[in-house]
Amino acid sequence: MREERLTVSKIRSGTVIDHIPAGKALQVLKILGITGSEGYRTAVLMNVESRKLGRKDIVKIEHKKLGGDETNLVALIAPTATINIVEDYEIVEKRRVRLPERIRRLIRCPNPTCITRSSREDLVSSFKLVSRDPVVLQCEYCGTMIRGEELEALLIR
Repeated sequence: MREERLTVSKIRSGTVIDHIPAGKALQVLKILGITGSEGYRTAVLMNVESRKLGRKDIVKIEHKKLGGDETNLVALIAPTATINIVEDYEIVEKRRVRLPERIRRLIRCPNPTCITRSSREDLVSSFKLVSRDPVVLQCEYCGTMIRGEELEALLIR
């Protein structure tokens, strides 16, 4: 019996986000603000077999290299992801995403009375990491706790 494989071409330069939990690729694109109208050639593979995860998603974005804040965003949705930076068809940098101990400016506090929500205050949101698995963050100003499944709706984009 012949095994059939789906072939997706390599990218010349850009980012490959691998080891995304199955079904999360579209959320990763959404939090990165990639809608398709930016002109990046983007490949999305979903529910691909993986020895490590069972099934996984992969996102390839040509001509876009993720920076630090963007990597942090990916970690919020896909804590198992790896970021591969590609130049001239070769991986020149490989990093695992890791939630930092403190997350600033990326998430809006859901508490409507939090001081960071006031237009009169010049404060940026700041959350400390309480737990990595499951993801739990706590607002450093009002103490409100948020869980991983709530994050997508609270992302500042």
